[in-house]
Amino acid sequence: MQHPLLSVLLIASLAMGTTAAIAKPDKNGELPPGLQKKAERGGELPPGWKKKLVRGHVLEDSIYSHAVIVQPVDRHGLVTVRIEGELVRLVHATHEIVDILSH
Repeated sequence: MQHPLLSVLLIASLAMGTTAAIAKPDKNGELPPGLQKKAERGGELPPGWKKKLVRGHVLEDSIYSHAVIVQPVDRHGLVTVRIEGELVRLVHATHEIVDILSH
């Protein structure tokens, strides 16, 4: 004979395990895979990419690949690039945005 409490606990633990298994992963601010492939092939950047231009954030590689260097790396390790009309100064080694010159 089974205990009803044991059955309830077993069902509850299975339900909780299933919920954890289907939880969505955190988004890292990256482009969705399809848009990232398009950007890597030289396609246009998706609308709304300018919202990601925030001082202190790291510029995604898929967006940086569209950049044209306006001022080469200086003695502080900073570079100024133009991305579809926007001028951005960033740390060359990490792509951290230091300043947005036209926004």
